[in-house]
Amino acid sequence: MVELWALLVRPLLHGEQFTVFDRRISTRFVRPDLQEEEFMNLELNVEMKAIMRVPYALRRIPAASFCSLLPYSGSPQAGDIALAKIDKIGRNANLELSDGRRCSLHEGDLLAVVFGNRYATMQFEGYARVDEDRCDLLSMGGVCGLVESKHAKAADPTKLRLVGFIGDAGGRPLGLRQFALSPRSSASQPNIVVVCGTSMDAGKTHTALSLIMGLRQQGVRVAAIKLTGTATGKDTWNMLDAGACVALDFVDGGFPSTYLCSADELITLYHLLMAHATAHKPDYVVIEIADGLLQNETAALLQNRRFTRTVDAWVFAAGDPLGAAGGLRLLREWGIEPLAISGVVSMSALGIRETQLATELPCLTAHSLQCGELNLQLLGAKSASAITLGA
Repeated sequence: MVELWALLVRPLLHGEQFTVFDRRISTRFVRPDLQEEEFMNLELNVEMKAIMRVPYALRRIPAASFCSLLPYSGSPQAGDIALAKIDKIGRNANLELSDGRRCSLHEGDLLAVVFGNRYATMQFEGYARVDEDRCDLLSMGGVCGLVESKHAKAADPTKLRLVGFIGDAGGRPLGLRQFALSPRSSASQPNIVVVCGTSMDAGKTHTALSLIMGLRQQGVRVAAIKLTGTATGKDTWNMLDAGACVALDFVDGGFPSTYLCSADELITLYHLLMAHATAHKPDYVVIEIADGLLQNETAALLQNRRFTRTVDAWVFAAGDPLGAAGGLRLLREWGIEPLAISGVVSMSALGIRETQLATELPCLTAHSLQCGELNLQLLGAKSASAITLGA
């Protein structure tokens, strides 16, 4: 029997085409006569691992766990891990690697990917599905599935061809949940600040990291959590760069994304990440909620008393004054009163003026937050006065 890797690795190393992938084979990607039992638990050898790109979404999986290649079943679930070849480069021409580096992608590259769902109004709506052996790269963090719809200005997704699912040394398929943080009890109860927003690209992440920088100006120890969204490393890296003592996200909880998660799953994820964040003994935890108020999971979370009753302060990021006014009205219906508004709207002096008139709340620029302008309200006047500025 011709060995699998002789057909896969050698052509790649010599710059030839992967003609083997052009065959329409469901569970036999190398030879039509290869029986399923012969395909099972084929070893991922050193050469294959050397050329396989491992993305941010799989950063918690030790390299030693990538051991075998299993038949492609055609019925993936969110969290399933697979090996895929790039057929055509589209919107995502780069991949965030597990170490944080962004690498360029080329047709013919082999990627380890994880199936997941994506909700991104400015990019893709996608689901953990395949079309025969084909799927799309939904995010630069390594999430794959099939695009259902996209923003009119977004390019078509990068196209992938599945090779098979990735398994461990015993031939068992790998899943992201296997590598999630272990449950633990919370060490303490720090103050919690939540940043939510009107929509994608409203400035939520920049608002969150600006709050972290402002609190750090007061010598306050801050942890950060990206609670919802689709796997990408730049937000947590930026939070660490802003001074967070630790930055966790849903990938640490075993989720490639949180789209279509139930309320119970989100609350369990929240408590898991909070328990691990508090192990670092922060005074404050800044939490970012992805997408906008009308997104299903965001709306469900912000109306869930098991979550909202634990929050000490809210900051709302908006893209424009009307969005700020409408979003604030909805938040107040849900019993949430933000301390301030920030985000993209604060980049315009006129936008700030309109927002403050419409909402009767302060609209603060990122620079103001970074300088600690909101600290007295966050910390409380009494505690703030006891802290030496710049300590």
